[in-house]
This record gives sequence, C-alpha cells and structure tokens, in this order.
Amino acid sequence: MKRKFVLFFILCGFVFVNAQSTKINFVQYKLDNGMNVILHQDNTTPIVTVSVLYHVGSKNEDPERTGFAHFFEHLMFEGSPNINRGEYFKIVEAAGGELNANTSFDRTYYFENLPSNQLELGLYLESERMLQLKIDSTGVETQRKVVKEERKQGLNRPYGTLGEKIFNSAYKVHPYRWMPIGSDQYIDQAKIDEFISFYKKFYVPQNATLTIAGDINVAAAKELVKKYFGSIPKGLHEIVRPKEIEPIKTAEVRDIVYDNVQLSLVAQAYHMPAQGTPDYYALSMLTTLLSGGESSRLTKEIKDKQQKAMQVGSIPFSMEDPGLFITFGLCNAGVKAEDLEAAIQTEIDKVRKDLITETEFQKIRNQVETSFVNRNSTVDGIAESLANYFVYYGDANLINTELQRYMKVTREDIKRVAEKYLTKENRVVLYYLPKSMEKK
Repeated sequence: MKRKFVLFFILCGFVFVNAQSTKINFVQYKLDNGMNVILHQDNTTPIVTVSVLYHVGSKNEDPERTGFAHFFEHLMFEGSPNINRGEYFKIVEAAGGELNANTSFDRTYYFENLPSNQLELGLYLESERMLQLKIDSTGVETQRKVVKEERKQGLNRPYGTLGEKIFNSAYKVHPYRWMPIGSDQYIDQAKIDEFISFYKKFYVPQNATLTIAGDINVAAAKELVKKYFGSIPKGLHEIVRPKEIEPIKTAEVRDIVYDNVQLSLVAQAYHMPAQGTPDYYALSMLTTLLSGGESSRLTKEIKDKQQKAMQVGSIPFSMEDPGLFITFGLCNAGVKAEDLEAAIQTEIDKVRKDLITETEFQKIRNQVETSFVNRNSTVDGIAESLANYFVYYGDANLINTELQRYMKVTREDIKRVAEKYLTKENRVVLYYLPKSMEKK
C-alpha cells in the first residue's frame, strides 16, 4: 500500500515502459453506469488479477486538503457493511491470493492476484469498496495515525524530503507541487464529511476502470462483472480535471538542504513533456543511455571510472501532465557536491553536443524492447498496463503498439530533446549536504 517518493525510489533508476513482442488480446466495454471494463484471457496458468484504477491522485486535491487520495488508499481497506474492519487482507490471503494498492499524482490503483477459481471473490471485494465503503470515526482516526506515521518514517529517512523539495521547487502553479503523501496538517483538519464528499465524487463507476487478466472465460467474466458492478449507481458529481499549466521556466532554481546524512547528494530536475508525447519517448530513451545498466554513460564514467559517486543515474518522471526529467548522484566519501554536479553536467553536455554512436543507439533500442517484454510477462503487469493505457492515453491497444513509438525515435531526436529540455534555465538543482557543513 505504500508508495514512497524518496531517494531509494529514485536510485532504482528504472525506465517504466510498457509493451511486448507478442500481441495481447483483450475485450473492452462500458457498463451503463459509466464504468470501463477491460478483460484479457490467458489460460496458461490458473491465476487471475482483478484491478480497479480510479482516475484520482494527488493532483485532484484541494491545495488545503492535500493527501486525500493517499489517505483513501488506506481507508479503502476499512471494510463495508458486509466486510469487517481489517478483513480484506485476511479474506484474500485465506483464498491463496495477495492484494495491494498504490497512489500517485494521477491515479489510485487497487488489485488482487488470486487463484482463478476465486475471481468472483475479487470482484465482490472491489464492488464493496465502490458501492458502500465504511467511512466512520473509528476508521478515519485509525488511518489518520497510520498515514501520519508513514509520512514521519519517510521524512526521517536520509534524504527523505528529497521528493517534496524537488516538486515544490519545480512547480509553483500546477498541483504536482505537492506530493501524494500530503500534509499531516490537512489530514488532521479534515472532517468526516469531507472524506465522504471526496469518496462520493471520485470513487464512482464513471471514474473507474476495472481490468481482469488471466485464467478466465470472457463470457462468464462479463456476467460476474454485471452481477457485482452493474447495479452500482453512477456518481452525481462532475469530475473536473486540473487545468493549471505550469509556466515555462526561464531561470535556474538552486537550493541547499542540510540534513542528517553522511554523504552529499546532487539532484537536478528538468521540466519535460507529458507521457505519450513524441519528445517524451526520446527523453525516455535518453535516460536509458545515461543510466540504463552498468555500462550506461553516467555509471561507467562517473561511478566506475572517476569514482565520484556511489550511485548516479537519471529517470524521466513521466506523468499525465508535463513531468520532470531527474538526474541524481550520491557522492563518494570526500567528493564535493560541486564536483559531482560538474561531472554529471559534462555527460549531459556530450549528449547535447554530439550524436550518440550507432552502437549505443542499437543497444538502448534493445534495452527498451526487453523492458516491454518483461513488463507484460505476468497477468498483473498486463492488467495494470491495459488500465494505464486506456485511462491516460485513451487507447488500451497501445499495449501492443506503443513500442513502435519508441522505435521511431532517432539519434537526432535524442540529441534534439537533450538540447531543448536539459538546459540550466529549465531546471531545479538541489544539494543535500551533511549538517556538519552548515555555516554557524
């Protein structure tokens, strides 16, 4: 249930791209109440994934009530009139399955992985959340404590405020300026009626995509979907998406955080286009060049050869609206943050100045294709990809075709986007330094 935007998430350096070499067939339709349904049949193994993606994340929140979407990630496990408090996990685990949820800036995602003979159980559990979630003082007060403790633990980690600092510095208008974890202050201030109102607005059929993938019979699955979701009434409130547009940056923003850390850290965040745009694909391939594996440019040059960093890399923080291309480095002992930043800048300047080699280009194309295959090698991966593609792009079939968009990227495109977006005027630079370095 926990999704943390802290250093250790960034240090993973993964490129999240979705597709595969074998066509994935699916059936898609909409219920009368507006809920989207996607079914993928794969009878290879007796496993099924039931997932619901609600198109609500932290960017949908009131600036004075941040953290609601993440709060509901927890609250949605509180039960219903038919499911006792705390029983969701017990019920699924007793059936031989597992379940979880996660929240981002753009969505909240719930899923169960179950033996295929327990498909009906998964649908029942998700329909109870959507139809009649239990929102009472006991559950709300319990989850207030849980969420606050989760936030406290995250912030108390080394570099634990990194995500908040980056996004708050990079965004001044768009709601990406606050993190999904939200604010203790606003969660404390919120009344039960506010939580109920948020639930009735966003956790409704027309804002949900139900995806079932795995060992199913499509006709039988349709009947079960109708049984458990067909009678849930459509929400009564209009769902308005954020329309704020972050102004183009014209000057570099720099800041220093003195923290309880032993090693200095450098992070640079460049504004980049939204996911699905042509330049997004070129930037995604650029990050593979810079930090896709042990032989990538940043790792090979700065970590291995120069030994200036314990970890170094980049990640395109792809989101529904324009996101951030982040580079980072954790200094080796005795290395100054300024020296590590200069080394990273040198590698960025190389990409801005010269075309990458044909050998490098073919390598990153192969890496991207492998990532597609791996991402959709399981039914739960397929379920999530189908939901994401439909909700964010309006086309679930991109699970079969998006790879072509990556393959259209040229060496010239990679150089062009580096020149266009990886500029000093377009970035935030943060140093995390040991408190012992702070001037008294």
